[in-house]
Amino acid sequence: MFIQTESTPNPATLKFLPGQTVLETGTADFPSQEAAANSPLAQRVFGVAGVTGVFFGHDFVTVTKADDVEWDHLKPSILGVIMEHFQSGQPVLGAEAVAPSGHAEHDGEDGEIVNQIKELLDTRVRPAVAQDGGDITFHGFERGVVYLHMQGACAGCPSSTVTLKMGIENLLRHYIPEVTEVRPVGF
Repeated sequence: MFIQTESTPNPATLKFLPGQTVLETGTADFPSQEAAANSPLAQRVFGVAGVTGVFFGHDFVTVTKADDVEWDHLKPSILGVIMEHFQSGQPVLGAEAVAPSGHAEHDGEDGEIVNQIKELLDTRVRPAVAQDGGDITFHGFERGVVYLHMQGACAGCPSSTVTLKMGIENLLRHYIPEVTEVRPVGF
């Protein structure tokens, strides 16, 4: 098994590509070791000292490190843990864990607008963000403001504010006049 790595726009985050499917559908975000309780793979990765976040996409694992640790020290251990996991035959997620579709549900009068927002995110934004080892999902829409949840390499990325304001906000405002602003939400 050969695992490739790619840098991301976030210097604290590295993307690992095991050459096989990680999640069939959706994404899974583990911003802490406690959140990884239902994922054998995420638990293994958090077992490496200095890991502060784990994120799964379709064919990648994104790992975020603490600021006081260098990738030169972490990368070999993480590669070993990921390889060991896939060779063990254990599942990526436990039986009780379900990978969410990502977007929050929305009930209310703005249903058509929210559907348009989700469609644009799914077709124009999420594929590009996945290339950088992250995901951006719909969280809410209120009085013209779209709230988005940033995961994986996007969470804490120095360029995420520019991506939100110059990229996503401009895209949504162009296609959906009711959108006036885009803001991140932290979990």
